[in-house]
Amino acid sequence: MSRLGAAGMETLAVIDFETTGMSPGQGARATEIAVVLVCDGRIVDRYQNLMKTGAYIPPFIEELTGISNAMTRNAPAADKVMREVADFVGGYPLVAHNAAFDKKFWDAELARAGKARQQEFTCSLLLARRIYPNAPNHKLGTLVRYAQVPEAGRYHRALADAEMTANLFLRMEEELIRRYRLDSVPHALWQAIQATPKNKLEACVERFRGND
Repeated sequence: MSRLGAAGMETLAVIDFETTGMSPGQGARATEIAVVLVCDGRIVDRYQNLMKTGAYIPPFIEELTGISNAMTRNAPAADKVMREVADFVGGYPLVAHNAAFDKKFWDAELARAGKARQQEFTCSLLLARRIYPNAPNHKLGTLVRYAQVPEAGRYHRALADAEMTANLFLRMEEELIRRYRLDSVPHALWQAIQATPKNKLEACVERFRGND
């Protein structure tokens, strides 16, 4: 699948997992996944599903997410969901808030479904640290309020979190375009920004502009 959507605009896939714990390396499994596609400054498509893995959801996780063991028992099998979502995402670059977390689950659950990730992740948390250095902190909820992004639903449900991350990402794109008079912010620039020191954002953008 091309990275470009209609009229040649770049499409990005914003993802969010809910899980039974912090790391698949410690036996945690996904309970829910959502993907929001963004193109040309707006959300253009969505995917969401609960996932049945057989893994136990601890009470504090159930309280946090609202996802119960009964809900996942009746959900589609995780490998089926991951094959569906991999087809939905195709080759689009991936975005997540605290991508180090979601990347581990994306890779682990994809591998169980017999697939492997081909594209890179962009982390909206790292981007926000550079674009909004004065925010009280860089948790998703704090940034949603700080950047005046609409709340999309209950936090710690995958579709709501993915939509809020997508809208935060689009707000940061607007901010970069306004601040540096850019025509657009391609994925390559997002990747460069997240890898640059926090106090070198302007130099990073100017260097990219010079190489464009």
